[in-house]
Amino acid sequence: MSGDVLLLSNSRPPGGAEPFTHAREVLDEHLGGRTVWFLPYAQADHDAYHAWVARALAPLDVRPLHREPDPAATAATADAVFVGGGNTFRLLHDVRRLGVLDALRGNDACRYTGSSAGTNLAQPTIRTTNDMPIVDPGGLDALHRVPFQVNPHYLDLDPTSTHQGETREERIREFHELNTVPVVGLREGAWLHRTGDTVTLGGNTARLFRRDEEPIELAPGTDVSWLLAPTTSS
Repeated sequence: MSGDVLLLSNSRPPGGAEPFTHAREVLDEHLGGRTVWFLPYAQADHDAYHAWVARALAPLDVRPLHREPDPAATAATADAVFVGGGNTFRLLHDVRRLGVLDALRGNDACRYTGSSAGTNLAQPTIRTTNDMPIVDPGGLDALHRVPFQVNPHYLDLDPTSTHQGETREERIREFHELNTVPVVGLREGAWLHRTGDTVTLGGNTARLFRRDEEPIELAPGTDVSWLLAPTTSS
């Protein structure tokens, strides 16, 4: 895939700020001047979700893909799409069922923006999502807009927590027991922006995980274009 891609960890900034204010500059750069078709399928109330995002991104022209008579046909020729967050399994289930997944796979020139679950959809698979599998999506393969994996909403270990379940790092290490593809843990407020053959981290720090290697910290502004190199995963 050669189309430009913007992958946000989250839509809601901390502290009660308006949605997307933390990433407004890069969103305007990435989507400005284009009709943006919004995919609300990760949440149950499609109309309310579209209205919320359209207000937040105004004056960008954000239109509801779910209201199109043939969403797949519209996606196949779209100049830009924004895929919202929610449940990744619900999202993949619906875009596959509607033919939108295949339509986007064939539309290389489309500018893709994802937030949270929408970021998961851009990856080779949804295997690094945090979400509960509330529905069988008919397979875990996703869009492959980028050849690496992302873990949105990445959380560091809280030494004061009494939680006894796996940390995010432990879950990603489990992923690497069976897969070789790198995983970028995107902390809140962070994003990855692909323009052509360049990928840059913005907004906040991130953590990079590779099989059989110790994780490394990535600072905002880091060029991670080498992640576009083909990687084998099982």
